Amino acid sequence: MAQYGQDVWNLAYTLTRRVDLADDVTQDVFLSIYQKLDTFRGDASLRTWLLRITRNKAYDCRRSYYLRKVTLVDLFIERGQHPSAEQEALGNLVTDDAWAAVLKLPVKYREVLILHAHYNMTNAEIAVVLDLLEATVKTRLHRARKKAYELMKGDA
Repeated sequence: MAQYGQDVWNLAYTLTRRVDLADDVTQDVFLSIYQKLDTFRGDASLRTWLLRITRNKAYDCRRSYYLRKVTLVDLFIERGQHPSAEQEALGNLVTDDAWAAVLKLPVKYREVLILHAHYNMTNAEIAVVLDLLEATVKTRLHRARKKAYELMKGDA
């Protein structure tokens, strides 16, 4: 968890776009890993396996009946309190034009771009994480870059 915890949380946040859900997904991922570490076959790296589980848990969370039917308030700030340093840092990230453009992309493009750019994964590793053909990863990566560029150019 010390080595990959931030990577798992970042991917969970990228896919869910909510801090509370990213926290829950991260906790679920590491709980699952703890319970099923003996099932790790070693076909891919541990990091690739963790990120694939993170993606699956984030998708499960987004599809959950509870979250589709119940509206949750994303942020509670009591009067007289200031946002935490973490909240301010996340706010600064969202204001960055490039990050904002990436977050506007559809999930299938956003996840490929994040895995490639942020996690420095190869196309083959991304294909394993997303359960796609390597050619599909290349195509999505190309389209994601093109769409992000168009979004950034349109905002300018």
